[in-house]
Amino acid sequence: MNVFYKDGEIATKNLTPGIKVYDEKLIREGEIAENETSENIEEYRIWNPRRSKLAAALLNGLQDFDLKNDSKVLYLGASTGTTVSHISDICDSGLIYAVEFSPVSMKKLVRLSQKRNNIAPILADATKPKYYLNKVEKVDLVYCDVAQEKQSELFMDNMNLFLKEDGQGLITIKARSIDVVQKPKKIFKDEAKKIKENGYSILEKIKLEPYEKDHIALLVEKSF
Repeated sequence: MNVFYKDGEIATKNLTPGIKVYDEKLIREGEIAENETSENIEEYRIWNPRRSKLAAALLNGLQDFDLKNDSKVLYLGASTGTTVSHISDICDSGLIYAVEFSPVSMKKLVRLSQKRNNIAPILADATKPKYYLNKVEKVDLVYCDVAQEKQSELFMDNMNLFLKEDGQGLITIKARSIDVVQKPKKIFKDEAKKIKENGYSILEKIKLEPYEKDHIALLVEKSF
């Protein structure tokens, strides 16, 4: 996977050099020799783990996450595109179907897709995947970051429809969106059990502290 680690930080190679997405830090490597242009310089975007749960999971030890440069991704809860943009860097020859319910966030997501042609924004409700069935092909990854009570259910509904047989799913579960009374540890255990009972194996469980409180990331695949 095309992700870089240095001095406790994580970065992706910028698909659109010189252009920021969310005021992230840009790092340039290389030198301009005589008669050469800036095209010889590689630029990287620092991936802020406090702005992206996927970055938090990777920094906390997520290992078996399999994203390639040509991977196709269904992203549920794309918001304004912070994490989407870094996946766009990684899957530079792939495609990200970015599903977002908020028209306000969608406006920013559309503007992002105009600069990055591997992002396909979809204004839709992730709890109703059949409404975008004709817009999304089979994908290598279903990524879910939707903070609501039935987040595991909508995650599985989308995987059942769109995930390839050898694909992966990754969900970031926010305990307080499911139950504000139950202990997060109990909630995480119950959600993991629910996912396993519906035909999926859990490859990794990654807590997201200190970047996100009461969150966990679950990496899953289909059971055979």
